[in-house]
Amino acid sequence: MPLLPKFPVDEREVDLSAIRAQGAGGQNVNKVSSAVHLRFDIAASSLPDDIKARLLALSDSRITQEGVLVLKAQQHRTQEMNRADALARLQEIVDSVSQPPKPRRATKPTYGSKQRRLAGKSQRSEIKASRGKVGE
Repeated sequence: MPLLPKFPVDEREVDLSAIRAQGAGGQNVNKVSSAVHLRFDIAASSLPDDIKARLLALSDSRITQEGVLVLKAQQHRTQEMNRADALARLQEIVDSVSQPPKPRRATKPTYGSKQRRLAGKSQRSEIKASRGKVGE
């Protein structure tokens, strides 16, 4: 049984349009609009503000400068399956940012890591020093 999403996306806030798919498919691909183009305005959605902020902060090429998430689904042969696929991918993106990131706690390097770093530096220094001209 799949887990229910904490913050489900309201389908009324999603703009879906049917387009013609690209690629192989013979004559069918030229006459049937089976691909789905999904547009989701993040700022205008009913999602909580912290999730909106994390979505907009994603460095994802599918998010426009206006804050609209654009997905194209053309994996399947039918428009209904592509529509379901696009909505599932949108929910997956929202679920990926629903958990706030853990705050990073700064730690000091261990004594052993300092010793290894210094040993590596001295070894490199010896290698470079041995590159000099050979004396007589």
